Amino acid sequence: MNISEAKEVLGEGFQRDADFITKILDTLVLSPKQRILDIGTGRGFMAIHLALKGLNVETGEPEKDNWADWRTNAKMVKVQNKINFTPFSATAIPFENDFFDYVFLSNSFHHIDEKQKALKEINRVLKDSGKIVILEFNKKGVERVRSQRPNHPDAVDPRTIPVDFEVTSEIIEEEFSNAYIFTVHK
Repeated sequence: MNISEAKEVLGEGFQRDADFITKILDTLVLSPKQRILDIGTGRGFMAIHLALKGLNVETGEPEKDNWADWRTNAKMVKVQNKINFTPFSATAIPFENDFFDYVFLSNSFHHIDEKQKALKEINRVLKDSGKIVILEFNKKGVERVRSQRPNHPDAVDPRTIPVDFEVTSEIIEEEFSNAYIFTVHK
């Protein structure tokens, strides 16, 4: 199945960000041999996008926060065998040092209480020259979400969080979201 077919099957929630996520993924050099982590599974849309590109994805979020049925969505587009879910916190990732090539956080960074600690932990599991890709709502995106969920937290520009490791960054802006792509230099 391709992204266009997945948009039809999964409907409006998936469609909302599908073109932007596809644009981001198309700028990256992704290969099936790479190790990919998606933090903040939610409905599984980021993991599904990655799996539709032929990638195996580790994904997770705290067990108490597992609020959405990502498994049904993955089964609907026949990628459930490409996605492995493990409950974990972004501040305590259960993988060894220098394990992943890419770490993705799609509209989940603003939900993490200890952002600096999470970034340090992501750096620990990321290989040298690995990439952290954070998709975050911009002001217009937060307003759109708050029209349905008034108490939704503010978005966060991850570039404002101090880190004790070297990164270079780029930003790709869209109408409702921004993608922050950090390359880690160890």
